[in-house]
Amino acid sequence: MASLSLDSVRKEFGGEGNQNIVAVDDVDLDIEDGEFIVLVGPSGSGKSTILRLISGLEELTDGEIYIGDEPVSDVKPKNRDIAMVFQNYALYPHLTARKNMSFGLRMQGEFDDDEIDRRVEKAADIMNIEPLLEKMPNELSGGQQQRVALGRAIVREPKAFLMDEPLSNLDAKLRTTMRTEIQQLQSELDVTTIYVTHDQVEAMTMGDRIAIMNHGELQQVATPLEAYYEPSNVFVAGFIGSPSMNFIDTTVRFEHGDAVLEHPSFSYHLSEELSSTLEDGYEEAILGIRPESIKVVDEPTRNSVSVSIDVVEPLGKEQILYFTLDDGEQYTASVEGHRFVTEGEELELLFPVERLHLFNTESQEAIVNRELPAREEDELPDQLDV
Repeated sequence: MASLSLDSVRKEFGGEGNQNIVAVDDVDLDIEDGEFIVLVGPSGSGKSTILRLISGLEELTDGEIYIGDEPVSDVKPKNRDIAMVFQNYALYPHLTARKNMSFGLRMQGEFDDDEIDRRVEKAADIMNIEPLLEKMPNELSGGQQQRVALGRAIVREPKAFLMDEPLSNLDAKLRTTMRTEIQQLQSELDVTTIYVTHDQVEAMTMGDRIAIMNHGELQQVATPLEAYYEPSNVFVAGFIGSPSMNFIDTTVRFEHGDAVLEHPSFSYHLSEELSSTLEDGYEEAILGIRPESIKVVDEPTRNSVSVSIDVVEPLGKEQILYFTLDDGEQYTASVEGHRFVTEGEELELLFPVERLHLFNTESQEAIVNRELPAREEDELPDQLDV
């Protein structure tokens, strides 16, 4: 086991006309020994490239990677003492599960047959695949093949696991099961693990911390709840959480010392505390509100807005309501599943001031975020209940 650090890591690929493509741009990241960290972001954000740089499958353009205290940019992949788990399982089709799991150890030539058998049996017991060891890959289901691939990584007893979207080929129910199994496995083995995914639900439910990537740049490193309640910018706020946060462009004016956010559909009066955050000459601001934070009220009140519901999506425990404001943009609200709402119905919606996020229109950086709950029994976001 070991800690892992990225120091100003940069990776460029050659493009057409000598125009280099920057896949990873000046990333700094420190991962503690035994930590489970998830790299999450959309396709092309650089997360898989980081994994390949750590493994040695790609060469650094600039910066350094440390495993423990040792720089590894000049160390061959086979000598970095890490194990990778891939999206496509990468099992040898002509070898049994047992031989697939032991292949890497036999190629190393450092262990006798007894030690290899001991490691394979131990890994098979951990992954609960003992009855499958003599089967060929084509005799196994997708979930069983992924367990064999995980077992092959475990037998290495590496300093770190690198997992590149290992669950994306599985169906939704099996993904949920395997998420739990991987978490339990990592906790039992206590091995530093870097897990790559584009699925923010996987990131929120699995990682000790999550590192959010976009266009090769690291946007924020935080615990899942910190990323949800205290996003650093508009991208993180919109990427974390499902349905996505609503972003409403407003202009700012001051009335008797308090800030008012003006929109074609409403005038939103901020509290004195929030107004103080906009006193430095802000003329515009982005109001952010998560769909699950919006409340339906019986009568018009200060800061409520009247809307007509365009579409209703019933999901059982909740309903997603789509509505359009006078700026022509469509927004979403999430209400209880037992509440009867029909398309075309007029509702009065309130954006509670304590649940608002405010962002700088120019920089897209957060000005104000919701307060992170102090204790587990405090309110938690609905979308973590997956």
